[in-house]
Amino acid sequence: MTELIVPPAALQPSQPGVTKFLADSVRKLYIGGRWVEAASGKTFPVINPTTEQVIAHVAEADKADVDAAVQAARSAFEGPWGRMRVVERTELLRRLGALIAENADEIAELETINNGSPISIARSFVGSTVGTIDYFAGSARLIHGETPSNDPNYLTYTLREPIGVCAGIVPWNVPFLFAIGKLAPALAAGNTFVLKPAEQTPLTAIRLGELVEEAGFPAGVVNIVTGFGLGAGSSIAEHPDIDKVSFTGSVDVGKRILAASAVNLKRVTLELGGKSPNIIFKDADLSVAVPTAVAGFTMSSGQICVAGTRLFVQREIMDEVTEKLTEFAGSLRIGDPLDSATDLGPLVSQEQLDRVTGYFGVGAADGARVALGGAAVEGTGYFVEPTVFVDVRNDMRIAREEIFGPVVSVIPFTDEDDAVLQGNDTLYGLAASVWTNDLGRAHRVARGIKAGSIWVNNYFTGDTALPFGGYKESGLGRENGLDWYKSFTEDKSVYVTL
Repeated sequence: MTELIVPPAALQPSQPGVTKFLADSVRKLYIGGRWVEAASGKTFPVINPTTEQVIAHVAEADKADVDAAVQAARSAFEGPWGRMRVVERTELLRRLGALIAENADEIAELETINNGSPISIARSFVGSTVGTIDYFAGSARLIHGETPSNDPNYLTYTLREPIGVCAGIVPWNVPFLFAIGKLAPALAAGNTFVLKPAEQTPLTAIRLGELVEEAGFPAGVVNIVTGFGLGAGSSIAEHPDIDKVSFTGSVDVGKRILAASAVNLKRVTLELGGKSPNIIFKDADLSVAVPTAVAGFTMSSGQICVAGTRLFVQREIMDEVTEKLTEFAGSLRIGDPLDSATDLGPLVSQEQLDRVTGYFGVGAADGARVALGGAAVEGTGYFVEPTVFVDVRNDMRIAREEIFGPVVSVIPFTDEDDAVLQGNDTLYGLAASVWTNDLGRAHRVARGIKAGSIWVNNYFTGDTALPFGGYKESGLGRENGLDWYKSFTEDKSVYVTL
């Protein structure tokens, strides 16, 4: 039976900086190097998903505020930031990275209080952002053009120039990580930035604005507008003076952003949903594969875009894997996310809790059987049990739709070809994992699966030097990678008569 450790009615932060941060009555927008109220004067509450209590109020930006942020970003791009040498940009980025490292525990705790992620996970993600900044700061000097020599009468070369004003719209599941992942490469390439965090989780983005200010970035280089999708988000997507939008979130919203980009043909990068296949062959090491498979669908309570929520198991070991899977998942601790021993915190909101629990009835109606979990946790907080569905077919809704909770569908397969066929039978293509001791099979399946990231005998491994993004409806374009700068620069050809 899953151990349910329900938190007390009110939790107090342990970091003095968090207490001080939450003491402010209203957190403001960061525009043009100043903290300002929304033009409308509107604010909205921020909820702690563990206690269901209001922990802050933040300014609600709309079109007027986005206009001001874009104007500030454009002025900085055409002014001091645009004239700054690469080495100076690099120094500012590294200063920001050092400040994040210095305040990492505080940022992680603020993230946990805001979105319910277990503190151990939050610390890991926040810690990784320092390396992300360092990577882009260092590789900013590697941005380069080319000098093809095709005609002796001309000197021909290309230049890589920043796009201009970029914007990032980030989700609520790992807000600080995504904010840095979009901000750092944009700034390293010489662009200015407008950041819109999810309305559920704006607090670490606001704290990031304070660190940007402390690091000494020129006014307008980074602007932070908190608000809702309809209002702040839609104004960013439609804005004629934003040159690029990088969005992480749902497929439906991504499609709307892509459609809105037609107003000025702005560049768009989309990292959208996933229904990742996690494939376990009968020769796999189950002592590693099964616990990792549990982490694959329960990390951050399953609110991870690359979560392995379709677990394909070779038919010969189906019963063994199911037994081990339910036993391991059933031993997880659910409760206070500020407790380092907690494995699962709450979902981010009541809306998300309703969505996830709604799929329990959907699965049962389609003929799937709950082997573990299948219910919300009674009491305060948006908690749900880790849930294992068996007797699942790949055409069921629970196997096709992104639930975004700690829910896995266990699906049998016969052989290698069947695993690839079923794994690819989805609208998504963000990630996949293969568990086998057969090296040839591992490479064949990795080639056969249509997804942007493939893990072999591991899960969730990441490296900023490798590109990240998805096939099909999992997205458009790639982030990170060795040639990351191509996503944040324009390519210009120059012909000089000799």
